[in-house]
Amino acid sequence: VIVKDIDFFSMCEHHMLPFYGKAHVAYIPNGYITGLSKIARVVDIFSHFAGTGAYDASNKGVYQETLNPLGVMVVVEAKHMCMQMRGVEKQNSVTTTSDFTGAFNQAKTREEFMNLIRARY
Repeated sequence: VIVKDIDFFSMCEHHMLPFYGKAHVAYIPNGYITGLSKIARVVDIFSHFAGTGAYDASNKGVYQETLNPLGVMVVVEAKHMCMQMRGVEKQNSVTTTSDFTGAFNQAKTREEFMNLIRARY
């Protein structure tokens, strides 16, 4: 199950400037499937905290503990205003983070997830 392109907005704890982007979340069910909106809701809740914000949504433990899936993977892509407005002023830089557990420890499974989130429909 993949929910991709979950928009979020948050605040950088270091510079108190906004950052925004998209989160992509996948899990492999282990007998239990949750509503798709619940996945997006976790990203939304964590993005409302100043700090690492949406990156905390990549805390795979939230999904792992709640759903007990065979594996979880989260990729977060964000544009930071602190990179765009100050310092090096790089307008098109994107910061990407990822975290995974279980079945996603296998390179083939991670690769399939990455290919699916890059696909545009």
